[in-house]
Amino acid sequence: MNYTIIDFISLLGAVCLFLYGMKVMSEGLQKVAGDRLRTILGVMTKNRVTGVITGVLITALIQSSSASTVMVVSFVNAGLMSMAQSMAVIFGANVGTTFTTWIISAFSFEVNISDYSILLLAVGVPMLFMKKSAYKSMGEFLIGFCFLFMGLDLISQYVPNLQENPEMLKFMSGYTSLGFGSVLIFFCIGL
Repeated sequence: MNYTIIDFISLLGAVCLFLYGMKVMSEGLQKVAGDRLRTILGVMTKNRVTGVITGVLITALIQSSSASTVMVVSFVNAGLMSMAQSMAVIFGANVGTTFTTWIISAFSFEVNISDYSILLLAVGVPMLFMKKSAYKSMGEFLIGFCFLFMGLDLISQYVPNLQENPEMLKFMSGYTSLGFGSVLIFFCIGL
């Protein structure tokens, strides 16, 4: 497999779709929920233990710790959670990832939420054209949620697999002997 410039541009587009989805979801969530969701999240994360349990359950349900983390970050961005509450939930999301692996190995099935994102998009877009502002905001949230999962799916599709692409691994390993310059180069690549 050759990794081309088109693949790299597609990866950038997938990251942009992911970030846009997070922004739209956060704004829609803030409009639709406001104080009610803040109260619900406050109860679910009132202490560290319930925050961790919340993170485990969310990740076990949607089977993606990355998506759970992004949703928590968007809740913090929307002002619905504090930083302390989010840290417990993110810790629980990382623990929940292991539960997902246990479920898959025990029952031999996996549900991919991004497979259903088109269906959710079909529900969310007509909601934008409704008269009631609560429905419009819920449609915005659903569209952002769909874009977020579509972006995650596309990112995983366009990130190069170094095992299948030994040329890229050889190219990258050429930059490991530059001392502190290597650290800066790989920091920029990671960024």
